[in-house]
Parts: sequence; structure tokens; C-alpha cells
Amino acid sequence: MFSAIFENFHYTIVIILMMTGLYVVFSSGNLIKKLVGLSVFQTSVFLLYISIGKVRGGQPPILVDDHSSGGEHASAATNLLAGAAEVPAGGAHHASDVLYSNPLPHVLILTAIVVGVATLAIGLALTVRIREVYGSIEEDVINEIDYRYNLEGTDS
Repeated sequence: MFSAIFENFHYTIVIILMMTGLYVVFSSGNLIKKLVGLSVFQTSVFLLYISIGKVRGGQPPILVDDHSSGGEHASAATNLLAGAAEVPAGGAHHASDVLYSNPLPHVLILTAIVVGVATLAIGLALTVRIREVYGSIEEDVINEIDYRYNLEGTDS
């Protein structure tokens, strides 16, 4: 049992980070703390996808042609596209002989990190604006001011 836990410890870390971020989002009334909790949760999702995308013993899907002359040997791009076709002796390895890692999860996570940073920046900018309008970033104070304004029709 413990060997399975130690072999998959990255999943344990992901679950701990995910639950920590979710707890901070639900338990905190401070808008900045909520944004930090969302960032921790988002980071745990990134780690989950990156750890799933890793293939043990896999290498990047880059085929290299041993000979630079393009005459008798197929190019690396042709080898990659051909897949099951025979590669001449001395050329690149046969595609089915090598275990490759899929780069797509890593590329998607890189894009998600950029989107996450932009979303966090917008959230922080909105928090600054809320602080200017309400004088606080605590949800209880903001809700009380909104309730008074809607009930009395004044902003005092």
C-alpha cells in the first residue's frame, strides 16, 4: 500500500494543493485571499496535467536524420510523417522502436499559465477598483454597504 502511495506521490501533492486552494476560496472573505486560493487551485490543476503527460522513459518526439545530405535518406519530417515506413540503414530510428512523450499537455499548460496570469491580473485590478469604491476588500463589508444602499437608496 505504501509503495503505491510513494510511486504516485505527485497525485497526493496535487490533491493537497487542490483542497487547500478550494478551502481558501470558500473560507476567506478577503478578495485577495480568494484570488490566492484560486491561483493555488489552478496551479494544482497544472501540476496534475503535467504529471499525466509525462511518460516514464519517453523522449521528445524529435527524429534526427544521421546524414545531412537529403539525397538517399529521408528527412526527419518525412520519417515522422511516414511513421511505419522503413527508415534506411544509418538513418533515424524507426518510429515504433522508440517510446515518445506527447508534448501536447505541456503546450496546453503553458497556454493555460499565460491565461491564468492574465486572469489574476484582471482580478487584482478589479479588487483595487472595489477597494476604491467601497473602502474595503472584505466581502462582509461590501455586502453590508450594498444592502444599505439598496434598502435606503443612499451610499452612506
